[in-house]
Amino acid sequence: MYFVDVQGTLIDDHTKLPTCGAVAFIDYLNTQRIPYMVITNSTKNPSDEFLGYLNQIGLNIPHEHYLDPLMMLESHIDKNQKIAAYGSEPFLNVLCSMGYTLDFSSPDVVLVAIKEDFTPDEYAQMIEFLLAGAELVGMHKTTLYAKNHKRYPGVGAILKMLEFATSTPYTVVGKPSIPFFEEALSRLRRQKAGAAFSEITIISDDVKGDLIGAQALGMRGIFVLSGKIRNADEIIPSLKISERPAEIYPDMQAILEHL
Repeated sequence: MYFVDVQGTLIDDHTKLPTCGAVAFIDYLNTQRIPYMVITNSTKNPSDEFLGYLNQIGLNIPHEHYLDPLMMLESHIDKNQKIAAYGSEPFLNVLCSMGYTLDFSSPDVVLVAIKEDFTPDEYAQMIEFLLAGAELVGMHKTTLYAKNHKRYPGVGAILKMLEFATSTPYTVVGKPSIPFFEEALSRLRRQKAGAAFSEITIISDDVKGDLIGAQALGMRGIFVLSGKIRNADEIIPSLKISERPAEIYPDMQAILEHL
């Protein structure tokens, strides 16, 4: 059984097209009736729209095999709460379409997603809201954000910075939060009753943002080098032995060939 990441794992961060072996890997899981969940931290498009795009580019992922943070948001933030949201314009548009109220004067929640061009003034505004008592919520906890062949601080890095600056604890909606993984497991159990974390292999290009948290729950981690990290030596030597993934592959094709 598998949990499979999307960005940098199934689709290329730059072209947004399937990585080598991604289509064949999903087809293999479907054909062999192997239980799996595709778990992404995507927040720029409505869930059905992004899944539709993945299907369009050849990744035949049924709706019941898919989970993203937007599908979990209502369990973290009530729609009566006022939100100061920070992220790309498409993300802000998605929040409005879901019925959330954006408020940049006296918000109840500071909600952080990702974009490559956060400004110092935006960080200053977040800090003021947090010091005034707003909650801090991250859509996910990615370490790096890759775009245009550049790597930017991910949401996880920004949350850590804000926590350090304001002593405000944060919660995370998507990966690697326990509630997100538990929801993915609950949905996986509709494919195989009684499934447990110890039976699941998670595949991702983000060791700190995905694999470490999943492995702490008992999952087996596979690290692919098709995304944020270009060489295993950039990250693996800095990890504790217990944090290191069980296996490392260049891409999904190599994993499929191993199977």
